[in-house]
Amino acid sequence: MLPVFKAQLKKDIRSPWTVILMIVGSMLLTFIFADTDQQSKIDVPIFSSESNKEEVEEKWELLLNNNQGYSFVVTDEKEARAEVEEGDSEAALQLFDNDYQVIAAADSRAVQLLEDYVHTVFTQEAQLRAAAGSENVEATRNEVDVYLENAPLQMQIESIEGGEVPEHNMILQLLFGITLFLSMFTIGFKVNGVTSDKVSGVWDRMILSPTSKTGMYTGHLFYSFFIGFTQIFIVLVLFHYVLDYDLGYHFGMILTVAAVFAISMVSVSMLITGFVKTPEQFNMIYTSVIPIIPIISGVYMPPGLISNPILLFVADLFPLAHAMEALMDIALFDAGWSEITLPLVLMLLIGVISMGVGVNLVERRKD
Repeated sequence: MLPVFKAQLKKDIRSPWTVILMIVGSMLLTFIFADTDQQSKIDVPIFSSESNKEEVEEKWELLLNNNQGYSFVVTDEKEARAEVEEGDSEAALQLFDNDYQVIAAADSRAVQLLEDYVHTVFTQEAQLRAAAGSENVEATRNEVDVYLENAPLQMQIESIEGGEVPEHNMILQLLFGITLFLSMFTIGFKVNGVTSDKVSGVWDRMILSPTSKTGMYTGHLFYSFFIGFTQIFIVLVLFHYVLDYDLGYHFGMILTVAAVFAISMVSVSMLITGFVKTPEQFNMIYTSVIPIIPIISGVYMPPGLISNPILLFVADLFPLAHAMEALMDIALFDAGWSEITLPLVLMLLIGVISMGVGVNLVERRKD
């Protein structure tokens, strides 16, 4: 095992640019995606076709712009419809005096969330008008606001252990997701060394040496794990200790999850190796499949947006979804070993099955 491991290590020492680029890429992509996530509110064009449209637009613009997620902007009707048709906006809002209409190109989750918020605002305004009756609506609104500041019944949300419930941190999710995603490429390309050696004839020459076949497999696979985990380790250490990102109080548990994920991805890469005959085929298939995994695993979006059971089932077949669940629970909710046991076991199960099938396919093809 050690001779094979050292041989692979010397190759990377002579040409370390692939690993360096992956590490730098993990950091750059995290900064880029995090900056995008921190952008201002989502712009939603609003317009009215009523005879008193200026009054209607002014009234509802003030009432609607009371949410941290949306920015409702008065826009010309033709321009608003064009933005929706061209995909520049998820939806536009046509306003009436006491009603509205959502204009969207497709019925997506984002449009549903927008409509839920707008419906709530219009419902509250209708209730306020009914309560005011013939009186001044603004005076009634002020009375309600003053009353709610010191309401007799108040709700306070706390975690099970006490204290505030932590908000979902999208920046941490992107940090973990991109770091693991790029390590998947590094691990896969290193596991592809098995196919490269078989095609070039190096594998057959090594069989004649004192090194056993088990040692040859172990050397390749252990080195793939080592280089992939080292990449993850360097990125997480830099973000946590140098760039001062808050990854929680259990950094050792985070590294443990990363190590199990690396082991599982080595096995998944070996499984794909079993279906190909040349390194070029592996690179083509692997680079086509891997970028899809973070998308269906919900790495790039807040939790709950992907609800399709088929996509969720496919995501669960890969270790990324389970690793992200464990990492976010540790960083945000201070989870202990018992809370992350299931994701760890699932990753190991995926690894064991993938490794067994992958090695079996490689050996059968040779026979």
